[in-house]
Amino acid sequence: MQNITRRIETQVLEDLQEKMVLIAGPRQCGKTTLAESIIKNLKGSYYNWDILEHQKLIKKAELDLRSPLWTLDEIHKYKFWRNLLKGLYDEHHKKHKILVTGSAKLDVYSRGGDSLQGRYFFHRLHPFTLSEVLGINFINNIELVPELIHNSNKVDCHCVLNDLLHYSGFPEPFTRGSVDAYKRWSLGYGTRLIKEEIRDLEKVFELDKMELLYDHLPQTVGSVLSMNSLREDLEINYRTVANWINIFEKNYACFRISPFSSAKIKAVKKEQKLYLWDWAQIQKKSARFENLIAVHLLRFVHYIMDVQGIKAELRFFRDTRKREVDFLIIKDRKPWIAIEVKESQSDLDPNLKYLLEKIKIPYAFQLHLNGKTFKKIPSINGTQIYIMPASEFLLNLP
Repeated sequence: MQNITRRIETQVLEDLQEKMVLIAGPRQCGKTTLAESIIKNLKGSYYNWDILEHQKLIKKAELDLRSPLWTLDEIHKYKFWRNLLKGLYDEHHKKHKILVTGSAKLDVYSRGGDSLQGRYFFHRLHPFTLSEVLGINFINNIELVPELIHNSNKVDCHCVLNDLLHYSGFPEPFTRGSVDAYKRWSLGYGTRLIKEEIRDLEKVFELDKMELLYDHLPQTVGSVLSMNSLREDLEINYRTVANWINIFEKNYACFRISPFSSAKIKAVKKEQKLYLWDWAQIQKKSARFENLIAVHLLRFVHYIMDVQGIKAELRFFRDTRKREVDFLIIKDRKPWIAIEVKESQSDLDPNLKYLLEKIKIPYAFQLHLNGKTFKKIPSINGTQIYIMPASEFLLNLP
């Protein structure tokens, strides 16, 4: 297997010197491999809730007192996991570092009652990103966004981007590097997610129908999410569809982004767009490409939140006349970067132009998959605007 160093590893090692560290992310995105690397570095011990013998030790808090690091995997499946962690940390944090990993949103499955506030740092591990695969040192100063254009001359990043499009960013299928390997991996991924992970955490009795919904989600990417359409297609009620989408989101099968609104534009407020963590299962190439960009941008947002402590959100723009811009990154509650995604290179999108005329946004990028054209567009309302290959843009994100 290709050895790819995970971007957050150095920061996690630093954070462990101060507090407990929680790492969450999709199943099979590399959390255990990352934990093994950290355990090797710190000479720690590993406990997995899914292993019965480990489960007994965790419940009794009978962990190896000779180990400087305790790594606890999947313990969010334990009803009182937060109380357990609080007790372990309060009693042992001066002598033992604690690393916690899980394939569900650890801030959601908080059924233990007592707060861990002030005791931990939180990181989210994503599937591989382009810069991570290539080992590129991205620009850590996020205010230098214009410098994104200057860091891509030495590597054939477009070829690697195409590999990511076809094999996903999940380590196993990506490092095997074949479409057949991806298909075999993907075939069982949704089934295992639903019938192993979700079954253990949620009271869902119609797992087969839930699997049908999961299989249907790739068709929704690239357009506004319609719960009614899903309800009609699958012949289940609205509340069930909404509940199952929430469960998928809590367990890192998908994520949704909300629209951006402003007093200066008549934007929609309730509509959402849904994206998958495993973008390679999407058949329509333009939608798959948009989804890949969405995951990379979400990774960027999570990085500046988790590592740099900056409040940020990923959104999209859509007004009542159906003018739409694919993505907006909001920083400190203000629009910061607008991103429009095109499969082929083209002139500045009129919807992006409209948005920039209405709202002050420091930076805007129109990204294309096919073509090598890079050009800077004359400023609109003070915005620095670039049309450029997506590979060059993504190369410089975390």
